[in-house]
Amino acid sequence: MDVKIKTALISVSDKSGVVDFARKLAGMGVKIVSTGGTAKALHQAGIKVVSIDSVTGFPEMMDGRVKTLHPKIHGGLLALRDKEDHAAAMKQHGIEPIDLVCVNLYPFEKTVAAADCTWETAIENIDIGGPSMVRSAAKNHAYVTVVTSPEQYDCVLEEMHANDGAVNLDLRRDLARSAFAMTAAYDSSIAAYLNKQADIPYPDQLTLSLSRDRELRYGENPHQTAAFYTYPDSGECCVGHARLLTGGTPISFNNLMDSNAAFELVKEFEEPAVVVVKHMNPCGCSVDPDIRVAYEKAYLGDVVSAFGGIVALNRDVDQELATVIMESYDRFGKDKGASGFFAEVIIAPNYTPEALHVIRNAKAWGQRVRLLETGPMARRPIHRDEFDIRCIVGGLLLQQRDLVGWEPASLTYPTKKKPTDTQLEDLRIAWIIAKHVKSNTITLVRDRRLVGVGAGQMNRVESGKIAIEHAGELAKGSAMGSDAFFPFPDNVENAAKAGIACVIQPGGSKKDDEVIKVADDLGIAMVFTGKRHFKH
Repeated sequence: MDVKIKTALISVSDKSGVVDFARKLAGMGVKIVSTGGTAKALHQAGIKVVSIDSVTGFPEMMDGRVKTLHPKIHGGLLALRDKEDHAAAMKQHGIEPIDLVCVNLYPFEKTVAAADCTWETAIENIDIGGPSMVRSAAKNHAYVTVVTSPEQYDCVLEEMHANDGAVNLDLRRDLARSAFAMTAAYDSSIAAYLNKQADIPYPDQLTLSLSRDRELRYGENPHQTAAFYTYPDSGECCVGHARLLTGGTPISFNNLMDSNAAFELVKEFEEPAVVVVKHMNPCGCSVDPDIRVAYEKAYLGDVVSAFGGIVALNRDVDQELATVIMESYDRFGKDKGASGFFAEVIIAPNYTPEALHVIRNAKAWGQRVRLLETGPMARRPIHRDEFDIRCIVGGLLLQQRDLVGWEPASLTYPTKKKPTDTQLEDLRIAWIIAKHVKSNTITLVRDRRLVGVGAGQMNRVESGKIAIEHAGELAKGSAMGSDAFFPFPDNVENAAKAGIACVIQPGGSKKDDEVIKVADDLGIAMVFTGKRHFKH
């Protein structure tokens, strides 16, 4: 059923485009009813407006808290037009039907995001009348069109122009669906703020407010559908708020998962660093004063696994660096056992125009690679209130994000032999990388470069063997990192056989004394962090 728009109620906080929208409605003979600041803006633009108090017979009161909460408003929104007793009630009480409601809400999220926001200011920015009108109109979408975003203005006007001033049921239903999603998200943000103020991290009822960024080609596998949703911008430099530059193959579920794994690791380093990730685990990582050298060392960490991986950098990509990346195989990989190279994604703070030209015009794979641009990384805040959320069938698991990094003041040195400054630097990098590798984890770092990694094994000994085997001769003199304590001395014994110089691990095992004694006997320096970095 089509419903012709004769009366529209417009009351918006975000006034983007509303004057033009109202003018076009009025041009089609629609009577405009409006409130407060919106009415003033429309009147100043020369649009004839009926004030809300002339409809209700009551003035706006209590600092604007009460203006639309009235039977003449909600009766006009909720009445079933073809039901006799509803029509009779409207006639008896002088209620006129409202055919279109255009409402957006007080900017609660923006308000509470301000550093100087007070409790009183936050409370006054909880919209009551707006959500009430939106819900009434959306419930009665059989007769009422509800518009909640400036982005919807054009489609409503186009429909009215094409349909003699009427809106069809399919569009009204779509707008109602969007309206209920909007009020649900709004209430979610209020509840989250109140929980935070009350210091309640895990409330009895949890609602999450996210917006769909895009649908993806498929999920982890082609038979699974998928979409990407984002939180409101927290200001943190991250994959979730990165810009996907034009060109390249459409980004996938796995691309985003791997890009997040790579970028969260490279964010850990203040100095120039590069990370290469494959299947959620770093296969290459290096720190160097020269970002181009850091890239070369990271790529050479595992040229075979790097094929089809993710490259993350914490410095801008210029023309020279782009050339190095795009020519990796010919420059470094051909003589190191690689059969070829391409990156699924490159993620960096920024790309110069010259770098983009180099990448997109590379013959081999420049047209395929997805480019993510995060914006400047320097001193960007970490969103500490955002949870790490994991899904299990039938529910969600929430935990605080693991934001523990390198904490020199917390380190202890239980062995007789102490690491040199150079070894301690390699231990730092090995420990940070271990945080981002699937448990059980062993990492080997030499000269500030990842040379071996054992990931996701059912026992730590196997992880150690894999890391040592991969490192080969580079294991000699390297630093070993473990994401959790050693329950037995076996990894230390294997490390000594491989010539590993030092080890960093949390400590805390019942057999710490035995592990320390073996390290002393074998001449290995050991450092305890006191923290664990399991990653499931």
